[in-house]
Amino acid sequence: MHLNPYGADAVLLMADLTNFPPASLDDLVKRCADAGLAIDRPPEEADLAAALDLAEQWCEIVDTRDERARVALLNDLLATSAAYPRVTDHAGTGWHLHYRDAGMSLGGVLRALVAVGTALHLTGRGMSRLARCARDGCGLVYADVSRSGRQRYCSPRCANRDAVRRHRARHAPPSPVNRQ
Repeated sequence: MHLNPYGADAVLLMADLTNFPPASLDDLVKRCADAGLAIDRPPEEADLAAALDLAEQWCEIVDTRDERARVALLNDLLATSAAYPRVTDHAGTGWHLHYRDAGMSLGGVLRALVAVGTALHLTGRGMSRLARCARDGCGLVYADVSRSGRQRYCSPRCANRDAVRRHRARHAPPSPVNRQ
């Protein structure tokens, strides 16, 4: 059975664009193409602004811990990204489903893709599966696509750094007490 990859692919792309905002339209296009996003029409500078605005709106969803508030924000995103699903076989890759209207701009495609992908990700995997890294001072966004659903860090590097910090804190010699 082929499962729709919109959930994981979309949130991973959006986490990347959020954590490392594209510096130019060319950067945005390259990163979208590298993520497998089909770009049907020539991108414009407005697409970069739309992607940056989307990242800001998406971060509100990520940063909201209350499930009902998170769903309300997600529904707002879905309402502003209406595009009908369509079956397509662009570039002969086989029939598959896209959430986009014909002729949509890259910014519009990103909005629809991220809205639907985030909804699929959170409803399919769990409402807590978007968050910021638990390591103090990091703050990068991650989408938990792990099997167990217990991811707390944006990367193994941050997880290891935090483990080392906790280990050192447990094994540190007691600090001298100021006596007067």
